Amino acid sequence: MMDAFDRFGLLINDRVVRTPVAIASMAGIVDADYVLERAEHIGLAFIGGYSIDRPTMDAAQSVASSGDRREFICDDPVTELQAQNAKMEKSDVVLGVNLRGSSPEAFRVIAQALGSAIVYEIDAHCRQPEMIAAGCGEYYLKNTEKLLTVVRELKNEGVTVSVKIRAGVANDDRALAKKLWGAGADILHVDLMDFGTAKLRQIRNSCPLMLIANNSINTFERMKDMLSHGADIISLARQSDSRTLAGLDAAITRYADEDGWYNAPKQLCRGGDIRSLTFCCMPVKECPLIPTLARINLPREDYIRMKMEGVKGTPLDDGKQTCFGSLAWCCKTSSPCMFRNMTLKQVGLSNKEYMRLKRDLSDTIMGRVFHDVSTDKRS
Repeated sequence: MMDAFDRFGLLINDRVVRTPVAIASMAGIVDADYVLERAEHIGLAFIGGYSIDRPTMDAAQSVASSGDRREFICDDPVTELQAQNAKMEKSDVVLGVNLRGSSPEAFRVIAQALGSAIVYEIDAHCRQPEMIAAGCGEYYLKNTEKLLTVVRELKNEGVTVSVKIRAGVANDDRALAKKLWGAGADILHVDLMDFGTAKLRQIRNSCPLMLIANNSINTFERMKDMLSHGADIISLARQSDSRTLAGLDAAITRYADEDGWYNAPKQLCRGGDIRSLTFCCMPVKECPLIPTLARINLPREDYIRMKMEGVKGTPLDDGKQTCFGSLAWCCKTSSPCMFRNMTLKQVGLSNKEYMRLKRDLSDTIMGRVFHDVSTDKRS
């Protein structure tokens, strides 16, 4: 599993996520058996959704009785989820449970029964009228203070919290992402609907949470597009068949082994998110860098100092023949540059190693931006 960590750098609950391909929950369909049949090609899976209190259990019964949708129907959700968890214990797949509850207490009961080894995903995504009337699903996106309360209560149990949302339902997805981060959420699982990468980039620029992108991501090109705009992981639901999952897993593994940074952002001048500051040059000309630094309240001098300190003692500190005297200011390997390539050859640094070092620098920048810089406006 260490190879997978070196390749992707993904950890959840101190467990290596072997590939950034996940299965999203589908009520009445995705359970432990469904996941285990596909375990070879995924790193993370959310079973469920499971209704965990009387209002949502009644709603599930009503939805199922219509015949249009399947649901997981059980009178004792604790026992059912313990049984599902037990089936997954020997699997390398990191397990998450997607929960439909109408009160913080309902989520606390499940967390106390199952412990801290799994991810608890609050379903703020379901749009069935019965579920919304029961006080869960999209109800939480219109009543965000109640959602934040559930996040806080779960975090008080010392567990990892994911929130599954549908983009475009809340008044402002960027503001919601910030609030969820502030409340203690660890993962934001976003059904992008028809919004695409622009929405994902906005959310990435609003919080440092692990981001899972969802909705029709069933080709490698679509997957790469999501990863390059801020996603850490992509998830599939209806098309989570073994063939599609295997293809995505193989393609992203091959790409990571060749490139060195599996979800490297596009460059800022080409629509990249905040992570792409790692590829930006000195702030000496009018380009997207200048307004970006202003939006995140990062003075130019601090930006320069941050990058120079971030590469000190690393091979990126070299590069006297580059435009600004250090590889800290050089762009992605996908962009042709004679001076960068010449320097890499001189210092004996491969393109893959260079991109990994740029990823490390990006992590430093993200920590500085989100933990040291106060801001209310990112886009």
